[in-house]
Amino acid sequence: LGAQNAFWEIEGAFTGEISVEMIKDAGGGYVILGHSERRRLGETDEIVNKKIITCLKAGLKVVLCVGEKIRDEQGAYLEFLRDEISGSLNKVQKKFIKNIIIAYEPIWAIGKSDTEAMTPADIHEMVIYIKKILSEMYGKESGLNAPILYGGSVGSKNASDIIKNGGVGGLLVGHQSLKAEIFGEILNIVENL
Repeated sequence: LGAQNAFWEIEGAFTGEISVEMIKDAGGGYVILGHSERRRLGETDEIVNKKIITCLKAGLKVVLCVGEKIRDEQGAYLEFLRDEISGSLNKVQKKFIKNIIIAYEPIWAIGKSDTEAMTPADIHEMVIYIKKILSEMYGKESGLNAPILYGGSVGSKNASDIIKNGGVGGLLVGHQSLKAEIFGEILNIVENL
């Protein structure tokens, strides 16, 4: 069980915010942080970082969402992604990396059809790049073992190919998770791999 957001303060008067204690009291063990929709509302890497540190110290596992808005031919998106990861994980101690799952969700790929989604080969390249960044930050073993999920127009038609050839450890399914029949198909596809 997990939450889609958490606040960085442990206690105090913060009406409307979700505290880590609320998540834990409800039986939650995971929290999604840095999702593109939250970032669009104004969350910065600094805010995401404060939330990550609070959640990790409280014993929650963090699903950190990262992803570029555009993919330019000059490769500026690579630097954007590096900055987003390093900013979000700033001062996160190495001992906590085992409790972090990276969800790579390129914003430009969200809401596309299965045929317009990112190719498994391109996803695999980005997984390698993300693991390289994490290896530079936390050492080779920690970086290479970090679980990476992919999200961005995942559906029943491309889930198998992404898992088999994308180098990811799982999927962060968005819109298709709202359709029980399709989401069930995706779960069955992944389960049978």
